[in-house]
Amino acid sequence: MTLSRSLKYAVPALIAASLLVALPALAQTATDAATAAAPAAAPAAPKIDTGDTAWMLTSTALVLMMTIPGLALFYGGMVRQKNVLAVVGQSFACTALVSVLWMIIGYSLAFTDGGSHQAYLGGFAYAFLRPMGVGVTSSLAPTIPESVYMCFQMTFAIITPALIAGAFADRMKFSAFMWFMGLWLIFVYCPIAHWVWGGGMLGGDGVLDYAGGTVVHLNAGTAALVSCLVLGKRVGYGTENMAPHNLVLSLAGASLLWVGWFGFNAGSAVTANVNAGMAMAATQIATAAATLAWMFAEWIVAKKPSILGMISGAVAGLVAITPASGFVDPTGALAIGILAGVVCYLSAVHMKKVFGYDDALDAWGVHGVGGALGAILTGVFASNAVNSAGKGWLIDGNFGQLGIQAFGVVVTFFYCGIVTFIILKLIDFTIGLRVSKEVEVEGLDINLHGETVHH
Repeated sequence: MTLSRSLKYAVPALIAASLLVALPALAQTATDAATAAAPAAAPAAPKIDTGDTAWMLTSTALVLMMTIPGLALFYGGMVRQKNVLAVVGQSFACTALVSVLWMIIGYSLAFTDGGSHQAYLGGFAYAFLRPMGVGVTSSLAPTIPESVYMCFQMTFAIITPALIAGAFADRMKFSAFMWFMGLWLIFVYCPIAHWVWGGGMLGGDGVLDYAGGTVVHLNAGTAALVSCLVLGKRVGYGTENMAPHNLVLSLAGASLLWVGWFGFNAGSAVTANVNAGMAMAATQIATAAATLAWMFAEWIVAKKPSILGMISGAVAGLVAITPASGFVDPTGALAIGILAGVVCYLSAVHMKKVFGYDDALDAWGVHGVGGALGAILTGVFASNAVNSAGKGWLIDGNFGQLGIQAFGVVVTFFYCGIVTFIILKLIDFTIGLRVSKEVEVEGLDINLHGETVHH
């Protein structure tokens, strides 16, 4: 059996990531691992608040719902019928794979102290979560059990790579998809999450990202752009009808994303407090504004307001308000939503036509552009009166925050883009990224999974 066939039928990303990054941790003795817990662990007698814990348990479930079934339905309805199972299956498989990898090594790399390399990456002490006892808390969330905080961050790690799949829908091998999800999580998501939220260099430099504008959306969107460029266009792109097969599924998925996003943004307060309340208000206002902005922009240009446009606008608003949600007041949220709806409409619909790349489900046009826009606008509208951790330009006169936000965007874009390209080329060299033309024409459902959807 050739190397290519052997690799193809492996349990790819789990084995790869485990071998690549878990072995250094396994080399320690069990006693060393238990006693070498990261400084993120709180004092011996933590003050765990039941209200905060209840809210964060709820938020964790809400964010998980964003991927399954939310994103699965949102993406699944937008592809052609012959590929719907393949697309929804990607979200489901990604959820399972990332959950295991996060437990093995992902959480440790992203959210523990890396010692001498703390600015760039966490450590290995929390491999397999061995030091995480029942009553342990994290300094990043001192009023809830660390097990809850770990699971909350796990749901962010799940949805981020799953978002990328929208760009290469209809044409990537499932085996390549599994390899890509695992390697990308370890080598792209974990470092960037650590840089911004885990005590690394971007957070230390003052980059504001309340719930994932850079860590989640710009990160996933950049990887999406690189992925669709590396894989190339779908067979028949630009000449065949590739309209969504069931927009009812997509609307249901977008609605679940909207509801689940309150766990995403308001949950990022990590407490049931006034910050969570303002983040929830900002999220609702921006999302509604972006829905209307995209709808009216499309109505003016294309003469009809489409349902696909409305739900895409809602997601654009959710994306753009994510980094700003805990830093802006309702007026700032309204402005961010309106700008996101118009800008993401232009990027997803018209910029794609100008440059000719095949971002199948607009992962770059919405998440990449919307994430970058939201990150920059956080520097414009952040208000010290809303959150003492953030001072923006428009209200507080802190023009320098714009430069800091732009720096975070540039670093995230280039690191993610370069490493994503390397991972994709490595996979392509070993097992190949793309299905054959015959498989693509007939459909991924029947060829990759042996199943079809019948109406």
